[in-house]
Amino acid sequence: MKDKDQKSPKLEISHEKSMHLIIVSADLEDYYHLHPVKKGNGMYTQKFALPENSYKVFVDIKPKNLAYQVSPIELLVGEGHGEHEERSNLTKTINEKTVELTTTEPGINKDVTLNFDTKGITSEPYLGALGHVVILDDKGEKFVHVHPTSEEKTQFETKFDKPGIYKVWGEFKFDGKVNSYPFVIEVK
Repeated sequence: MKDKDQKSPKLEISHEKSMHLIIVSADLEDYYHLHPVKKGNGMYTQKFALPENSYKVFVDIKPKNLAYQVSPIELLVGEGHGEHEERSNLTKTINEKTVELTTTEPGINKDVTLNFDTKGITSEPYLGALGHVVILDDKGEKFVHVHPTSEEKTQFETKFDKPGIYKVWGEFKFDGKVNSYPFVIEVK
């Protein structure tokens, strides 16, 4: 990205980082939330081994004094191709920590509340919040990054502008480790 003078813009800090790099496999199974390190002259780097698959990459930044919209970047590693799952269980256990997703009825252009029940265990602050949520449509084109509605609850609000299957990743930190909980919801 360049500004009108063809210079790399300065990036604002957003949730403790200047860049959030989200990588999602085409089948919406694999999810990575990384924070590349600035190397100078507008360059950021992140060494990371990806399994063979097709991916969508999202660069989530806030350039100072520039309009920016997150858009997917296609990435193919090897010759892998994935299939989308249709629905999933809304209770997941990762590293012995269970989270259950409940929602208000997901509909088009209406406020939808995503409540993540951490089963009595309070998540630790992660990137300035009790959790983070990333939502992608089944084509991996619509990207939404949502933050909690308050500092005390793992509750999030969003809107969907079209019907379909969406993959939701809730990221919560327990015992110093960040767990990514994948869920699939349908918006009618």
